[in-house]
Amino acid sequence: MAPLAPAPLPQPLRSLLGLALCGAVTAMTAASASAGSCEFLSPVGGDGVSPIVTKTIGLANPLGRPNWNTDFYVTKPYSSFKLFFTADSSVSATYPVEAYLKFTDGSNLRVFNRNLAPEPGSGGGKLVPAVPGKEVSQVNIKVGSGTNMAATGFTYRVSVQGCR
Repeated sequence: MAPLAPAPLPQPLRSLLGLALCGAVTAMTAASASAGSCEFLSPVGGDGVSPIVTKTIGLANPLGRPNWNTDFYVTKPYSSFKLFFTADSSVSATYPVEAYLKFTDGSNLRVFNRNLAPEPGSGGGKLVPAVPGKEVSQVNIKVGSGTNMAATGFTYRVSVQGCR
């Protein structure tokens, strides 16, 4: 006999639990950072106030590029980066997420590539070490894919911290 699944939580409790989980992930990630201090990076094209970017996944654009990418400026050397993702829609979805370190020499390195399916209001973080001998100029988070159109219309939040 299969074990019974727990009853689904009402939406307000799921959102509250999601916020608590995000806080726990943030605390665990902060504790695991190799250096002590971290600071939020400014998003390219941001409002200059908030380091958190909220977007909705749009359709692929046949006449141009879709706006699936969010870049964050790196203005000084860091030993690691914390990448944060939170599902911001009211229903569950699968989000195709990729992340890249972009270097001053024009090269880049993909550091994350997964389909994430967090509960609404929740998400997580990823600690990415810097690459020895390479200077990072931007961190890119791409959410959306021409091969996963089921994610179209769902909203999310992303941010990045640089850590010393």
